[in-house]
Amino acid sequence: MLRLTIDKPLAKNGKMIDFTKEHFSKMEGIMGLVYADIELINADYIGLAARGFIKPEDVLSVKVRALADSGAYMLGINERIAEQLDLRVLGEEIFTMANEERQRLKIVGPIEVRFKNRRCTADAVVLGENTEVLLGSIVMEDLDVIIDPKRQELTLPPDRPYLAEKHMK
Repeated sequence: MLRLTIDKPLAKNGKMIDFTKEHFSKMEGIMGLVYADIELINADYIGLAARGFIKPEDVLSVKVRALADSGAYMLGINERIAEQLDLRVLGEEIFTMANEERQRLKIVGPIEVRFKNRRCTADAVVLGENTEVLLGSIVMEDLDVIIDPKRQELTLPPDRPYLAEKHMK
């Protein structure tokens, strides 16, 4: 994963460049960035619906476009998604960010992550308010998916497209 560190503000024609979400969405497909459409679901609500305490249509879920980041350890979501899914705060941990800054961040969950015909349950770290969703290496391994660098997409392994394969040793 390519990381860009900026020591001083970038300017064009004397004006500051605003790196907005729209700017980064235009960068999709270049510099090796791989995005995937995933669904995030509050796993507590799935359990409540399975036991008849709530209706299945009341299970909270959101479909998002996530950056498949093999350099990230776990699932990363923003505060808005954590609130939208009504996720429980499970604790806090210290994280070293891409810029080497250490931050104390909330862990929320449980979240069911769905991609194509795969699913897993994970906790997530709550990143900044406008941060894009990061699909980290632990979740990708649990889903048994691979990053195809040639096609620049997250995909299922060609030798096991129907069932995930996991190692228990």
